[in-house]
Amino acid sequence: MDLTGSAAARVAAIAARQGKPAILRLAVEGGGCSGFQYRFGLADSVEADDIRIERDSVTLVVDPVSLDLVRGASVDYVEDLGGAAFKVTNPNAASGCGCGSSFSV
Repeated sequence: MDLTGSAAARVAAIAARQGKPAILRLAVEGGGCSGFQYRFGLADSVEADDIRIERDSVTLVVDPVSLDLVRGASVDYVEDLGGAAFKVTNPNAASGCGCGSSFSV
């Protein structure tokens, strides 16, 4: 797992604005147009069984169940004409959807 510099900077800015720790949780849930979907959110703490990746004082955490579906993935923050969002580049995804938030394995 990897967290890019731009993603870390965005998490830090959001966390500071909300007065929360700079911990981004990535989870995978069933659903979406391709079978699985990514869910992001700020976490208040790191759970004992979480996998943690740190970059620039920001922590990315993934639960063990989700890790099997995102192992080796990279989380980035991109801004383009379509808007701004966190984006996961996932080598485990066999296909994805047009919006980029759903995938299948």
